[in-house]
Amino acid sequence: MFQIRAPIDHDTMALLPPPASPCSLSSFIPPPSLALKSTTSLALPKRRRSLCAASWQELVGVVVFSAVPFTAVKAIANSALGESLQRRLEERKKAAVENSSRFKALAQNARNRSLWYGEERPQWLGPIPYDYPEYLTGELPGDYGFDVVGLSKDPVAFQRYFNFEILHARWAMLAAFGALVPEILDLLGAFHFVEPVWWRVGYSKLKGDTLDYLGIPGLHVAGSQGVIVIAICQVLLMVGPEYARYCGIEALEPLGIYLPGDINYPGGELFDPLNLSRDPVAFEELKVKEIKNGRLAMVAWLGFYSQAALTGKGPVQNLLEHISDPLHNNLLSIINLM
Repeated sequence: MFQIRAPIDHDTMALLPPPASPCSLSSFIPPPSLALKSTTSLALPKRRRSLCAASWQELVGVVVFSAVPFTAVKAIANSALGESLQRRLEERKKAAVENSSRFKALAQNARNRSLWYGEERPQWLGPIPYDYPEYLTGELPGDYGFDVVGLSKDPVAFQRYFNFEILHARWAMLAAFGALVPEILDLLGAFHFVEPVWWRVGYSKLKGDTLDYLGIPGLHVAGSQGVIVIAICQVLLMVGPEYARYCGIEALEPLGIYLPGDINYPGGELFDPLNLSRDPVAFEELKVKEIKNGRLAMVAWLGFYSQAALTGKGPVQNLLEHISDPLHNNLLSIINLM
């Protein structure tokens, strides 16, 4: 075939790189200027997108929105409205404290009569004889006499460990709900998520994907931001709850809110809107059910981690595959394939 080439003057020829042999390595390497241009135009925008995908106006909006709860509470507490709410609380606080004291006495009586507390409570080995620790008296919910390394010998440390356990148990239950529901909704076709599997969500953010709530396009607050921005928003959103937990049940009194319970079970209309604690006997049993389900959720997360590492799939998909063919989709078959 014939090729038609436009004439090139001497000035243009001076700017071109020298010709290379067809078999030389330099014929396959682009000029440095082109390589730099392609690298900066392709790699850097992707990196910038993964860290902060929005404009600075959107970034400021997300950060301000995340800081609103804590700043609003502080602003109300230091305003004239906060002073009015505190005066109203002082007027009815004496009666509220008396009611709280009576309820705590009834709850203690219910605990003494309950089969889940005290010396006659179920033990972790059941009928098997065992020398259970004397310092575990069954005073707290979920105490089955299990302490093989003696972490609860110190009463102060025991109470602190219980506070940590119930806190992590509640987080585990919420996290399990958040890990299972999106995958179920996506498998049912009710909603389409960018990434329904829990462990891949972080990876999708590292890639720079935008995550919409319930898969609805445009329905996101921080879902279009990068990982660093989302981490900042999480910190700002958790300032208020962690500060309140540190201060105890008195943290909301500047807003005129009295909590009749303790740090683990605050109660009141804010933390018990369904009034589940109105019956002391049922309330003490609910405490045991909560810590048992929370421990189960923490163990379930250990399974979630293991399944993700071994199969690369979500827990719901693993369950469906196991139900469809239990003999070939189980832990032993997965280990044999590794």
